[in-house]
Amino acid sequence: MIWNAFLLALGEIRRNLMRSLLTTLGIVIGVAAVIAMVTLGQGATSKVTSDIASLGRNLILVYPGTAKRGGGAALGAKPLKVKDAEAISREIAGAASVSATAMTTAPVIFGNENRPTTITGADNAYFAVREWEFHSGRPFSVAELQAGKPVCVLGWTVAKELFGHQTPLGAAIRLDKISCRVIGVLRSKGQSSLGSDQDDFAVIPLQTFHRRVSGNQDVHIIYVSAVSSGATEQVQGDIEALMGERRRLARSDQPDFQVKDMKEISDMVANATRVMTALLGAIAAISLVVGGIGIMNIMLVSVTERTREIGIRLAIGAMEREVLLQFLVEAVVLCLFGGLIGIITGLLITLGASHFLALPLVFNPAIIAVAFLFSAGVGVVFGFFPARKAARLDPIQALRHE
Repeated sequence: MIWNAFLLALGEIRRNLMRSLLTTLGIVIGVAAVIAMVTLGQGATSKVTSDIASLGRNLILVYPGTAKRGGGAALGAKPLKVKDAEAISREIAGAASVSATAMTTAPVIFGNENRPTTITGADNAYFAVREWEFHSGRPFSVAELQAGKPVCVLGWTVAKELFGHQTPLGAAIRLDKISCRVIGVLRSKGQSSLGSDQDDFAVIPLQTFHRRVSGNQDVHIIYVSAVSSGATEQVQGDIEALMGERRRLARSDQPDFQVKDMKEISDMVANATRVMTALLGAIAAISLVVGGIGIMNIMLVSVTERTREIGIRLAIGAMEREVLLQFLVEAVVLCLFGGLIGIITGLLITLGASHFLALPLVFNPAIIAVAFLFSAGVGVVFGFFPARKAARLDPIQALRHE
């Protein structure tokens, strides 16, 4: 009986092909939008998580300032010093690597090329905690670090913009007020999910930065790499306690420094992205409901047009449930047909948008299955009322219908 109803539904769809296609348009748009929005949202979540992970595994950040609403920092906060980083390295058992880092923005000059970049003062632990690999050259020697020699390691973008296809190793460039010799080039990490270039910087020894760039001994941020992901929470707490002691803070005092676990930041951003994805998916799903209403309207029109046909079927012995099933199957077939087209359209949109937005393609069969089944459910829900109306027609009145 279901197979016969299915064949009758196909025949009716073929007989009014253009109307059937227009009827399913809402379902097509709804399914395609749900698949595209959710898949792209998951891709964005994956990229943000990957970008944060690229900063360094098990990474903890220590920087001056009091946390305030809106993410601001207290003005005039006591700066960090190199001795703070040395104390963390010496006294925190779970700290694998510690790097005191200072930064500023200044022009970098080579020949006729002149561009602004970030100048970072650090030691070799910086490359370890940030997981920077060398494309060519080497890190700083002990003598260069201790004596504050004018040498530098370039990020990939700076090296490419200044030297093109030439090797920068051994070349003399100008960073702000100093002339330094290039000893290394780092591998590229590309753009972050926020659009910033992670490779646009140059690293010089911290001693060189303090003596010849900043003129003071301040440290802007201390990077700490924990021995394992399970140790980050303990290390974070130990650093907070140690820094509180070093800055002579009473228990009632508000800390004038912050210790952030990148895993916390990653989880927070990923959760926010997931919530946004769910919201976009829910908004897109509304079009499925709108499409279902369109199918119900067309099915009601179809019942009116085929009233005489329904009367003949009922008069020659067709059961109400058979007429109900015929129209219900017809509505479901329309929705499933629209769902299949919507899945193909959604996947094509996702492929194009992922390539254009440089997002990873996170293929999730569950989303496709849910969208397809939801389209079938729309057919059942919105097809039931027209089908019931057809099944309850009085045969005599139906035969009299013109």
